[in-house]
Amino acid sequence: MKSLFGKNRFGGALLAFMTMVLVGGATVPVRAEVRLSQVFGSHMVLQREKPLPVWGWADPGEKVTVQLGTATATATANDQGEWKVVLPAMPAGGPYTLTVTGSNTVQCEDVMLGEVWLCSGQSNMELGVGMADHAKEEIAAADHPMIRLLMVSNRWSPRPETNITDHWKICSPQTIAEGGWNGFSAVAYYFGRDLQQKLGVAVGLIDADWGGTRIESWTPPEGFAAVPGLSKEYQQVQLADPKSSLHQERLAGVLDDTEKWVAAARQAMQDRQSVPPMPTYPEELLPPHDVQNRTALFNGMIYPLCPFALRGAIWYQGESNNGEGMYYFERMKGLIGGWRQIWGEGDFPFYFVQIAPYNYGNDTKAQAEAEIWEAQARSAQDIPNTGMAVINDIGNLRDIHPRDKQDVGHRLALLAFAGTYGETNLVCSGPTFKSLTVEGDHLRLNFTNVGGGLASRDGKPLTWFEVIDADTGGFVPATATIDGASVVVSAPGVKHPVAVRFAWSMMAEPNLMNAEGLPASAFRAGEMPQRDPLAQIPEVKDYQLVYDLDLSQLGPNFKYSVDHHDKINGPLARVAYLMELRGDDGDTHYVYASMDAFTDDAGKIGVPTVASGAQFQQLVKHLNVYSNVKDVVTGTNLDGNIEFWPNNFAAENTANVPNASSDTFDFGDHPSDPADGYGCLQIHNYQARQTLLALNHWREGQKADLGLGNQPQGNPDWTFANNAGSYAGGRLRVFVLPR
Repeated sequence: MKSLFGKNRFGGALLAFMTMVLVGGATVPVRAEVRLSQVFGSHMVLQREKPLPVWGWADPGEKVTVQLGTATATATANDQGEWKVVLPAMPAGGPYTLTVTGSNTVQCEDVMLGEVWLCSGQSNMELGVGMADHAKEEIAAADHPMIRLLMVSNRWSPRPETNITDHWKICSPQTIAEGGWNGFSAVAYYFGRDLQQKLGVAVGLIDADWGGTRIESWTPPEGFAAVPGLSKEYQQVQLADPKSSLHQERLAGVLDDTEKWVAAARQAMQDRQSVPPMPTYPEELLPPHDVQNRTALFNGMIYPLCPFALRGAIWYQGESNNGEGMYYFERMKGLIGGWRQIWGEGDFPFYFVQIAPYNYGNDTKAQAEAEIWEAQARSAQDIPNTGMAVINDIGNLRDIHPRDKQDVGHRLALLAFAGTYGETNLVCSGPTFKSLTVEGDHLRLNFTNVGGGLASRDGKPLTWFEVIDADTGGFVPATATIDGASVVVSAPGVKHPVAVRFAWSMMAEPNLMNAEGLPASAFRAGEMPQRDPLAQIPEVKDYQLVYDLDLSQLGPNFKYSVDHHDKINGPLARVAYLMELRGDDGDTHYVYASMDAFTDDAGKIGVPTVASGAQFQQLVKHLNVYSNVKDVVTGTNLDGNIEFWPNNFAAENTANVPNASSDTFDFGDHPSDPADGYGCLQIHNYQARQTLLALNHWREGQKADLGLGNQPQGNPDWTFANNAGSYAGGRLRVFVLPR
């Protein structure tokens, strides 16, 4: 029978049970007491002006009556022992007593009707009042009996849990500092304090967060299912769900394989032969088994709360998904849409914090955080009834947990006052980019949410604006001047600006704000210049494109965007390679190298794989090089060599390549076992002792080795560079000139 507890509650809800005890040698059933879900309790706040679901457990078939004030509702427990009633919407007020009557009576005292908000995310939401700024003073002043606190214990689960173990508390200096990470969530508390003081009603805050966690762990299956961009992840969720047909089909195949193995093993034992390896159980069929697994935290900490009536949710998370760029927008759609679907209250308000600037160090490309800021801004723009609090002016580049949580909570409250509580003439956001127009060698940037006018926070010239020229170079710092509701930007030497970016770095703490003191968010706009190096390479007009590979798609099963090798017939005269790498400044650097053909098999001139059979360590003739990379030697009829193989390789110069070293990885290495190993695609000018282009270890995706020219430090041929993720983009094209 379908569970009563909420829209789309899963199977596996807690079954009502009959305890059997032994009395005088006979077993007799003991009647189960009526119980309430633990999300209900004394001192709680129920959401005003909304229908109020109340649920719990009793004996199957037992009649249960719930009363709050003059409102009553009755339900009968289903065959799983679950019951649920829905009380009518009520105005703010209290205190009330909630009474539940069945075979026994349960009462919740001091119940208020007011505003209820779910507060969730990772460590910056979890960080308690005791760790935030002015902790001692704030804790001492936290005597707010009209604010009620429910802190949900950290718990992940392989399946949806039906209850919590926590209790509502009245906000006081003692309770605000209890539990959690040095107390109740500071962001949630300061948000709730602003609401309570302005609205004058009771505010209930549900603190459900866990530091270091990823958004997908908080997302319900419904959220993955509803977002096409998350279809692959939804498939994984289904595979891990024993109730899904996908899981059943896959498991049936596993059982068939296992039965065949058992038969083969028995025969081998009978024949006194070696038993073949036993099939392993696929990990994809396991339910969530780690805090970071999809749905694990939703199961343990969010599902038990549903369908407790809410006004909305606030969210502070993203650091653990940094590096996913615009994919985080898909994840936000899944999280928000999924929560809204399971609550069944429509598009309830969802306000969130844009993560703060922070120096992640050399292991993360500088643009990664800007790209997740872009995804968060897109979420606020495209997902209905949402808003984003920008905090790039109150972060700490040396601390991923900035301690000013008062302003964070206040900015979230501003969004709620304007978006949820209908306050008009309230500026709740900083300047938001609207449009761009080109005015000669200047760009005019138009903004909304300018409030009392655009301003510089510190009175100094505006910072963190960059522009790029249509013809040459990358992004360069720009001079920016306020002109009404616009900012006009330009840069020396940039005669034809076509694109702009603002605060596009993890280190960016820009000073553009409105007169109300709210900062502008990072953005980029305009058309990035399309500069194809082929225009600078005259000989390539006679060549045919064979392969085209987007280097951001590297991995164990990479695919070419163009693969014409099976269309190349006849002997080859020459082969050419063009590698482009785009830096964080938006500029594209390239090396083009063509040479006399070293094979007539077009299937062996791409990235060398075991399947292709490509393996070359040899000199090449008539090497022509074109490049815009500093220090790369260009020219025609140069002396060169190639190193192509899928193998591991060693530094010894067993091929006796001129000028090569046997002590470092350069242009004189040799392949070794295993054949399906590290992998190497390199072209060199051995006369100049120079690597021209290198693509190694492509199976590792963003940790592959990519480079043009010699690596400045370490191995000249970029072995062990692990740097593919440091580029904003890259491309490899392979051409041939038929004989």
